[in-house]
Amino acid sequence: MKLPKVSLPYKLFVPLFSLFIILSLCFPRQAKFAYDYKKGSAWNHETLIAQFDFPILKTQEQLRQDKSRDNAPVVPYYRSRQEIVDKGMKALGSIDLGSSSSLRPAIISSMDAIWNNGVVTDDGVRTDHRSESDAGSVMYIQKGKRVSKKPVKEVYLESEARSRLLSDVQSKAPSKNVDSIFRAAGVYDIVVANLEYDAKTTELFNQENSTRISKTQGFVSAGQLIVSEGEIVTAEIEQMLDSYKAEFEDNLGSGTPKFVFWVGNALLAFMMVFLFFIVVYFLNPALFTQLNKFTYLQFIFLFTVLMTLAVNKFAPRFLYMAPFALAALYLEAFFKNKMIMPFCCVAFMPLLIFASNGVVLFVMFIIASQVAVLSFKYFNHGWQQFIMAGLVFLSLVVTYFAFRLVDMVDDNPYIAVLCLAVGSLLTVAGYTLIFLFERLFNLLSLSRLAELCDTNNPLLREFESKAPGSFQHSLQVMNMADVAARSINANVALVRAGALYHDIGKMNNPLCFIENESLSTSGTSYHAGLSPMESAQSIIRHVSDGIRIARERKLPDQVVDFIRTHHGTSCAGYFYSKYINAGGDPAAASAFFYNGVKPQTKEQVIVMICDTLEAASRTLKDNSPETFDRFVEEMVAMKLKAGQFDNAEISIHELEVVKEGLKSYLSQLYHERIVYPGQKQ
Repeated sequence: MKLPKVSLPYKLFVPLFSLFIILSLCFPRQAKFAYDYKKGSAWNHETLIAQFDFPILKTQEQLRQDKSRDNAPVVPYYRSRQEIVDKGMKALGSIDLGSSSSLRPAIISSMDAIWNNGVVTDDGVRTDHRSESDAGSVMYIQKGKRVSKKPVKEVYLESEARSRLLSDVQSKAPSKNVDSIFRAAGVYDIVVANLEYDAKTTELFNQENSTRISKTQGFVSAGQLIVSEGEIVTAEIEQMLDSYKAEFEDNLGSGTPKFVFWVGNALLAFMMVFLFFIVVYFLNPALFTQLNKFTYLQFIFLFTVLMTLAVNKFAPRFLYMAPFALAALYLEAFFKNKMIMPFCCVAFMPLLIFASNGVVLFVMFIIASQVAVLSFKYFNHGWQQFIMAGLVFLSLVVTYFAFRLVDMVDDNPYIAVLCLAVGSLLTVAGYTLIFLFERLFNLLSLSRLAELCDTNNPLLREFESKAPGSFQHSLQVMNMADVAARSINANVALVRAGALYHDIGKMNNPLCFIENESLSTSGTSYHAGLSPMESAQSIIRHVSDGIRIARERKLPDQVVDFIRTHHGTSCAGYFYSKYINAGGDPAAASAFFYNGVKPQTKEQVIVMICDTLEAASRTLKDNSPETFDRFVEEMVAMKLKAGQFDNAEISIHELEVVKEGLKSYLSQLYHERIVYPGQKQ
């Protein structure tokens, strides 16, 4: 097997080196526990001895039980409302006591003491119902900016405050019926609660109390046996293994220096970048010279890797929800299928390396990516994308339960399936970003091609306005190329766009071309008075003009390639023949040849052939099938003899199929019509 011959520009290694640096920095600098285990299964590794001291962490169930057994009272938090006190004092100072106004000082003095102590509603203080008795309950009271702790029993209910007020005043005026006086004057109505419950602050105290619960139970010393080889992993052993794993990963393993992890990360990053390079080198080396596509490929690679690392670090349980199949769809829009699966295998490698159940996730998403790419070919318009998402979801669920049956996963299946469903829907939602990517990286998708082929877009409208004959020629070439492309299963959308724009440069000098001579107001030919060489140079210039216009209007590179290759390196034969017949020097013949590029793809070959046939077919005098058969054979043979197809990826068989399709098309296009007889007057 021969290695691909491709030049590697030094600029290529700058983005690759940048990718290496980013991966080295982003890879987790944290040890990964190297053992897999499951409660109820045998320990299939060597006997494990603790290499360091570590505490045994309580399970979630134990923590919940501790919280339910915790009898520490929840301290309610109240705020003193000074405005209520001020309003009440003002009311007591002006209330009409009739002939008993002498009681006013005693009332005000007693209420001042009562409110200072604190009054709550008759519903009582919101104490913790888990306490065995409320007698020792306490509460926080905030007055202004100061907070104090107070026993609940020292605070008055509204009814208790009224009784205390009555008792205080009655003791100072035993001869009067104070209760009747208060009821008549409405004193009791003024006695209201001045303490208000603050639920939010009370909740904060709750949380603080819950954090006081110990999260550990017991301790394991270095050198102590954790589990023996072949021993069944019980609940107690699993708890010790979980605790040992947490301590191991939090402390970078058993005393391993940090720089060792940096070196390991660098090696892993280098190997991933190297594999990325190998995939491109062997499957599509032309990408090294297509900066926009190569940059886009790196972007999708980095996006996939960073998504894996971020989700695995901050929310590993949601790895099932990550839409990894999107990476395959993002590539499917712009690359051939042979690139997609090798790329995904490299891009998904962090799942294998860093995720706890990496093998399961890696296999699941590789299968889902393949399903997404294959189904998207048939379900890619509008609501049909949800059919594609459904097929992806089905493949994920089947693979997940297959691993579950062989006892490789033990998580909650309901949550896992829900996450897989959300991830499948995110595949549809995330695909809309493809329209942003094609603009950012100047790429070409089917939707962009459809947009380019819309004859109402500004550039084509300008082309039609300035060079109507050339525009009509391009439309005919497009229709002819469409037929040829379908006959050999070429990219029809790309062929149509390339044919439509291949002569866009003619609008800079439309009168130079015979199809636009009707625009001339002088009635004389553009080439009158020009030498054959000058005329040829004017004709040839439409290729460079077209490339410049395409660059200015930001047409995709694939469309620009049709402008560059539709004449290849062929000769402006009409003016060259005039030059030679007039005694011109053959040594100067290079001035009559296009300085373009020979077609490289079958789509470019089709446009070159159709461009030649459409222009030359107008000179035919006979519309018989034999004429078209001979005409097509001669035109294609001329291009073959000139070596225009030497670099093209089109087979002889495909070329024969194209010729037969074009012969049939020309026969139908130029078929003879019957002559309608005239009517006698």
